[in-house]
Amino acid sequence: MRKYFRGGVAVVTGALIASSLVLTPAAGAAAKQDPDTAALAGALATQKVTWEECTFPGVDPATVAKFKTVKGLACATVQVPRDWHNPADGNTIGIRVSKTETAYKGTSRQGIALVNPGGPGGSGLPWGAAMALRTPVLAGQYDFIGFDPRGVGLSTPLTCSYTVPNSTDVNVLNKAKVDGCLENPLTQFITTEQTTYDMDFIRVLLGEKKMSYIGYSYGTWLGTWYGATFPSKVHRMLLDSAVDASQSTLENTWDLQPRTRDRQFQEALLPFMARSADKYGQGSDPMEIRRKWEKGGGTREFVGQLFVAWFVIPAMYDTTQYHVAASAVASVIDATNPASTPAENVENVVAKMLTIPGTTDDNKAFIAKAKTNALAAIAKKERVAVKSTTAAAEVETWDATFEAIRCQDGQWNQNLHYWNYWLADLTVNAPFIAPFMSTPLCAYWPAKTSMPKPDKKTFPRLLVAQSELDAATAYEGGLATAKALPNAKMISVDNEGSHGLFPYNTDCVDDPIVFYFQTGATPRKQFTGCQALPLPNEDKTYDVGGKLTNGKVQIKMITPAVKQANKIVKDLLSGSSTAAADESGMPANL
Repeated sequence: MRKYFRGGVAVVTGALIASSLVLTPAAGAAAKQDPDTAALAGALATQKVTWEECTFPGVDPATVAKFKTVKGLACATVQVPRDWHNPADGNTIGIRVSKTETAYKGTSRQGIALVNPGGPGGSGLPWGAAMALRTPVLAGQYDFIGFDPRGVGLSTPLTCSYTVPNSTDVNVLNKAKVDGCLENPLTQFITTEQTTYDMDFIRVLLGEKKMSYIGYSYGTWLGTWYGATFPSKVHRMLLDSAVDASQSTLENTWDLQPRTRDRQFQEALLPFMARSADKYGQGSDPMEIRRKWEKGGGTREFVGQLFVAWFVIPAMYDTTQYHVAASAVASVIDATNPASTPAENVENVVAKMLTIPGTTDDNKAFIAKAKTNALAAIAKKERVAVKSTTAAAEVETWDATFEAIRCQDGQWNQNLHYWNYWLADLTVNAPFIAPFMSTPLCAYWPAKTSMPKPDKKTFPRLLVAQSELDAATAYEGGLATAKALPNAKMISVDNEGSHGLFPYNTDCVDDPIVFYFQTGATPRKQFTGCQALPLPNEDKTYDVGGKLTNGKVQIKMITPAVKQANKIVKDLLSGSSTAAADESGMPANL
């Protein structure tokens, strides 16, 4: 899920009010002993770890150069049991790990802090160096550890192959894809449970009694699982932009996601456009902008899908790019030509976007990357169209870690009638994002495990940070997590939509987190409410969505504004006889 972060490297300053904090008590007696990964690993626990210079495939060279300035940055591949439940079978896999040596020696050193950026399947290897740069105050007390989880990046990858069936039935295609992946002997071991054991073994190999952890997005699920499995090994833990860890499966998190994207589009992005009517040229009424967008085809048209997928949704992850998203919506309305090819429309719309005042160099880099992705999606769609005209069976290979983890971490609904209803409901209640949705592979995939229930006596104190209009992990899911986990305290950011908050660069958000990592103290109250930073080119924060009450945001999933927007779509479709308005979905290969 996680792709972008708000802001740059932050130095947290400001006074900390000690009287509003409560110190973490010493851990009580564990109800049951944590698994001993050193004993389970056997001879692997004595392996020599060979540290070497790091490489970060896919990371911008300028960013890599910044990483290389971090003190003590080095990487190594460590061997772990393929199956922690049967480590004696002799099968191993490699886990790529990065470390920093930024912490001061002596009593101020807090130990190591592992970082996971999300996914499932996100590369965490660069995140040791990234966190050291982003949080220099904490870097003085922690050595940050990045790692590629099993199945990901420079660790042992999971790729699956299957023979594409000669069928247009989506259920037949999905079932073939899942069955092919289940034939890979590695697949069953690519789960969050196995990764938590890998994390603890990294702690063992680094010679640490305990470890701290910062997890974003899916990384909050991973952190919760680690805390429930190895509670006595947790020093500090931040769950930032949390999934719904109150559930035994990730299904609810992905069930909420399409609705939160509709909500942010209508409640935050379109009002942002309307407040700058002179700049974007679509009027000062968010509902009228939505009407223009839908009248032009919206996400029912391929061009609209392209720009939402590569320009709008990424800006929902990082609202500092809202100008790009607003420019894309306005330019799709104005510059799309039905007679042009998709590639021509991309060129025309991007050219129009670049004429809108206020586009920064950072925006231009964002636009250039998005344009490249959109053109690549068009080329891929065209290749698929050509392949579909051939009768010969074809073997397709794909990176399967994302699906393997989210599907095997607890059983999803396997009733296909349920998913047909789910999709039909989205067309009515989340029509902005509905064309992107399809029956998930998890509907065909048997689970391998489920998250252990946290023990109230031993589960560690931790912090949850959540933005009100997060479009990837719904506020409702984060709130459920904070309520369900013993000893969890939550920091809510009202009127914010970015996914991934810390460091946020406000005292209200950052100070409690930094102080907790420094001292173990958490806010006295379970819920702390903070105000969002202004959006780009604005000098104040506007109230959108719900209301902040007693530290929690009170908001509906289908707000009155979303209901009104949904009615606009319904009315347009009921009065339309065009084929374009009846298109049911985005091509699966976009």
